[in-house]
Amino acid sequence: MEFKIITPETGAHKIYNPQTIAEFLFKHLEQYGDKTEDILKCIAYAMNPSKGGNIIVGIDNNEIVGIVILNNTGMGGFIPENILVYIAVDNSKRGKGYGKRLMQKAIETANGDIALHVEPDNPAKNLYEKLGFTNKYLEMRLTK
Repeated sequence: MEFKIITPETGAHKIYNPQTIAEFLFKHLEQYGDKTEDILKCIAYAMNPSKGGNIIVGIDNNEIVGIVILNNTGMGGFIPENILVYIAVDNSKRGKGYGKRLMQKAIETANGDIALHVEPDNPAKNLYEKLGFTNKYLEMRLTK
């Protein structure tokens, strides 16, 4: 597997553009995903030089097999510097190690610590724990 790293510095990639990335994530996140327009907002945040982040596209045989989006938080020291907002592997290619390799590349690429949110029933939770992520806090939200 090879990786394409898209950052505010490298700019948008003509093949792996925001719409392609958002559509892939919408399709393969399944019940854990968001609407395409919300995913596009996340991509715009990552590509904004004043905010920033990384988009990592995993490619095998010239096909996208997985994507990770990390957004910078701008809060290093008291909140992790990065939040992993989205990770998805093509649902027909799961169980082949692509998710682990994408996560390893995300960890290697990120400057600073990484936070993520995962549903308790999401099978990816086991992968995150194997890679060293811990459940330090109980997340609580007020939705207005």
